[in-house]
Amino acid sequence: MSIRNPATSGSGAVSEAALFQQAQAGCQDSLNALMARHEGLVQTIVRRQILGELSFAEALHAGRIGLWHAIVGFDPSRGFAFSTYAWPAIQRRVWRAVKTYSQFHASSEVSQSLLPVLGSGTGLIPSSSPDPAQVWEAVRVQLALHTLLQRLTSRLRYVIAARYGLDGYAPSFYRQIGAALGLCGERARQLHTEALVWLRHPAHSYTLRSLLGRHALSDYQEADALAQCWLRRRGGRHDG
Repeated sequence: MSIRNPATSGSGAVSEAALFQQAQAGCQDSLNALMARHEGLVQTIVRRQILGELSFAEALHAGRIGLWHAIVGFDPSRGFAFSTYAWPAIQRRVWRAVKTYSQFHASSEVSQSLLPVLGSGTGLIPSSSPDPAQVWEAVRVQLALHTLLQRLTSRLRYVIAARYGLDGYAPSFYRQIGAALGLCGERARQLHTEALVWLRHPAHSYTLRSLLGRHALSDYQEADALAQCWLRRRGGRHDG
């Protein structure tokens, strides 16, 4: 049996509690009515959030998902206002979107550093209207990058994560990274270079290079030449 449209039921204004009950029972019209009624709450929360590089429109979309979850989970019988219940749910969803966006772009920046031969304008995440295939390819690249970074020593992995803002670290200057490790900024820069040389090496980066289409012989020769140049400057000394 279908649930009647609350806007056309002819019984006058429907209470908000009834709308929640109907929406949670599967009435799309009631759900839409509640989404429209509380759109202002989403906009208020988004305007107060620090969005970073995330666009306002994308943040609104994330906030509306949070609102939808709040509507589905709200129990009017508990006696508190819906806005009190929905606010943290919307806020968390927006913050998660900001964090996810930041991590994707940080991963893109690392990959650009690992594979500078990609060429200008090439990114991991399509910038507009990505289709599912493009998004899946981007996710595969990110997973391959994460797996590759896990193979670094703990110190070099920290340098890369802190430099590019990965794994919950804020993007840091060399002097900040050095201070955290008890080193000078110049030594932190050297460790950063060492990590990139290791990551670019063909023996280590094959999977990532294959996904990005950068595994021609010339690409490997260039990476090997960079590694040999770095080793000569280090006098053949390896410090992991």
